[in-house]
Amino acid sequence: MYNIIIRYQLSLLAILFLSTPVIGQSVSAYGVPVWKDAKKYREVARADSNHLMVNLAKAIPGLPFDLRYATENNFTGKKLYPGKPATSYLRLPAARALAKIQSSLMEKGYSLKVFDAYRPYSATVVMWELVRDERYAANPAKGSGHNRGLAIDLTIINNRNGKELDMGTGFDNFTDTAHHSFTNLPQEVIQNRKLLREVMETNGFKALETEWWHYYWPNDRNYPIMDIGFGKLH
Repeated sequence: MYNIIIRYQLSLLAILFLSTPVIGQSVSAYGVPVWKDAKKYREVARADSNHLMVNLAKAIPGLPFDLRYATENNFTGKKLYPGKPATSYLRLPAARALAKIQSSLMEKGYSLKVFDAYRPYSATVVMWELVRDERYAANPAKGSGHNRGLAIDLTIINNRNGKELDMGTGFDNFTDTAHHSFTNLPQEVIQNRKLLREVMETNGFKALETEWWHYYWPNDRNYPIMDIGFGKLH
């Protein structure tokens, strides 16, 4: 009888645990848990610094930004980020690697230029509902590396004149020409893409094969999807 009572109590506890949402987390319409509570994020970051979202403008002084989704100059034609964010964020391990990459390029007369890094989940939903093609937009049912603070869209500029190196297409070009496997390009473009890929992958990032500008940090699924505004990450 005692064992039966214990098993019954444990069953009740399990049901209660499974039916209680995690504090600071909600389930999206696409069925994935999403963190919206900045306070909860800060608690986790204090416990594990790898979860810290690093302000890239402060971590890498002078890093140029062209945050397309903070403007209407992007494929959606809409401003997806409220306010006027002048910087973006990455988790600490990825931010440290990016600082090394920038230092390496600066020695050669170049610089990174960031189009996007951390992306709140709500923006990913807007993009997906326009594109619905996993080659070019993250499926909200999975979330993206951007939502986890572990993916970045970027290019290289020449420090002498501030111009972007020719990569063959612009940012957010949803054609085969933007794929790494597409080689029917001028040699200069191939070399420029190679330079970006080599410096990123040497420092731990991985390339997305369908977008020459997109790189992500491995093991991003070990981090939660977030929908926290830029201002609340300061």
